[in-house]
Amino acid sequence: MIPQTGMGKTMVLPEGCSDRSDVTTRASRVRMLASAMALPMLLALSGCGSAPNDTFDLSAVSTPVSTSASARNRQLLIADPSALKAVDSEQILVRVAGSEVRYLSKSQWSDKLTRVVQSKLVEAFEDTGRLGGVGKPGQGLAIDYQLISDVRAFEIATGGGDRGVVEISVKLLNDRNGSVKAQKVFRAEVPSAGSGSSAYVAALDQAFGQVTGQIVAWTLQQL
Repeated sequence: MIPQTGMGKTMVLPEGCSDRSDVTTRASRVRMLASAMALPMLLALSGCGSAPNDTFDLSAVSTPVSTSASARNRQLLIADPSALKAVDSEQILVRVAGSEVRYLSKSQWSDKLTRVVQSKLVEAFEDTGRLGGVGKPGQGLAIDYQLISDVRAFEIATGGGDRGVVEISVKLLNDRNGSVKAQKVFRAEVPSAGSGSSAYVAALDQAFGQVTGQIVAWTLQQL
C-alpha cells in the first residue's frame, strides 16, 4: 500500500496505484464488468416470465376415402397452397363477427398453416397407395398433374355456436398442357365440444379431415 497525503489527511492507495485517478479507473472497470455480467442474467430471467404457447398439429385424414378409383400410372404434385395473410400464419384464427377476426390466445400451429395443410394432403394421398407418386415442388417428380389449392377459411367461427370451419378450393391442372381438368370447392363445419383451445383445435382437425378425405376421393376420380 502507498500512503499519499493531501488536504491534511493521509490516504492509503492500493499497490500499483500511483494516484487517485488510478483508483477511480479501477473502480470504473469493476462497475463495467459487473454490469456486463448482470445483463445476460437479466435477459435469461426475462425469458422465464411467460409460458410457451400450446402447439397443435393436424391429422392427415380422419375419414375414409369414399372411392375405389385408382391412378397408379399418374404422378401428382401438391403445389404450395395459397391463402390470405390473416389465415396463413402459425396463429389460430377465430372469427368473432362477419369481418372481425382475432387469434386464439396462447395457441399456435406447428408451422405456417399452408405448410401444414400441404404436408397433410401429401400424407393423405400417399396413404391411399393409389397413385404412382405424390410429392411437393422440388422433389424431382415427373409430374402428370398438379393439385392447386387455396385455403379460403380455416377458423373457429363463434356466431351461432362455436365450430371449426374449413373451406379449400382446388384445381386439378394438367402439367403437360396447362389446362384445368376440373375444379371444386370443399367445405366442412364441425361443432366444438368445448370452449378451450384443445376443443377448438379438435373441431378444426375433424373439419380438415372431412375436407381432405373429399379432396382425395374427388382427385382420384378425376385422374
